[in-house]
Amino acid sequence: MSVIPSLQVIREDIQALSAYAVQDAQGFIKLDAMENPYVLEPALRQALGERLSQVHVNRYPGTRVQDLKRALIAHAQVPSGMELMLGNGSDELIGLLDLACAKPGACVLAPEPGFVMYAMSAKLLGLKYVGVDLQEDFELDLPAMQQAIEQHRPAIVYLAYPNNPSANLWSPSDIEAIIAQVSTYQGVVVMDEAYQPFSSDTWLHRMREDPQKNAQVLLMRTLSKFGLAGARLGYLVGAREWIQTLEKVRPPYNVSVLNAECALFALEHEAVFKAQAEHIVAERTRLGHALSQELGLTVYTSSANMLLMRLQPQVWAAVAALPPSDPELLHKLAAHVFKGLKDHGVLIKNVSTMHPLLSGCLRVTVGTHSENNALLAALQALLHTTLVP
Repeated sequence: MSVIPSLQVIREDIQALSAYAVQDAQGFIKLDAMENPYVLEPALRQALGERLSQVHVNRYPGTRVQDLKRALIAHAQVPSGMELMLGNGSDELIGLLDLACAKPGACVLAPEPGFVMYAMSAKLLGLKYVGVDLQEDFELDLPAMQQAIEQHRPAIVYLAYPNNPSANLWSPSDIEAIIAQVSTYQGVVVMDEAYQPFSSDTWLHRMREDPQKNAQVLLMRTLSKFGLAGARLGYLVGAREWIQTLEKVRPPYNVSVLNAECALFALEHEAVFKAQAEHIVAERTRLGHALSQELGLTVYTSSANMLLMRLQPQVWAAVAALPPSDPELLHKLAAHVFKGLKDHGVLIKNVSTMHPLLSGCLRVTVGTHSENNALLAALQALLHTTLVP
């Protein structure tokens, strides 16, 4: 006989939330989570294994974590006067920052559609969350952002640079205007550069060139897209006063000795991971061209290792045997193509129902040359074999 416990001690708003869902990727070509698709060559895997075998896992993390901080400061070229804090991935850093700023009535604001953890973390910690819609081309709606900031005076504004899932870089002048406005009441703007290895720009240049204008800016990155998604390691860069204060809410042993050693090894072989990123950027161009020119998809400009693509009803409606007048046409098309790709062994992300601006959209990670070819072949097969006469 099963026993059903009472959950009444848990906050009602937590009970009403949905847990973050991770797709089962076993047996699929995995193009759903923006991971670096390349594995290390055998010699480097062996060298890494030997390094990790020497780690004292019976001890709490110690000086090697400090070694990692110094290595990351050198790797990122952190400006003088700024410091760096480590996190168990960017997710933990978002949570720690929200926790530190969770005064009564505090608010978090971010453009939408965007990274789901901005809203989820704020709600988990009892902060008010305000989402501001992007424009139809996924650019910032600066007047709407400024109006929302004026109305709510958010403690934290998260700006993903480039954004997820749209993968675009926003106008630097718009971002500068937002930073200036938030700075007037001493709020903080977090520039989330999770996809920096594939991007043509970084806000760190501006933080270095004009620290005064960017005194209320924190820059967040992760090594997940660098090639260490399994190691769970992120870092936050900002003025010394910011980092020293935020360190007070960081758990003392949040980065494991294994993760630290793995990250140190990766930074020592930075050239290998840089070459992987260059391959991904080249594949991004090739894949985007093929998706738009050969398969009738609207593919949005990307500065990340993913592509956002929108299904065109005039091309795909007949494939799914759906009338063009169906009010749910775009959502049904996206679900149909998503399932069809799974049937062909390719796993991507259906983002069509995440936000109205994403209606009919699918997001795909840029994989290896062969993985991208498999995606294109599956889409071609789906386009031709399910066509209704």
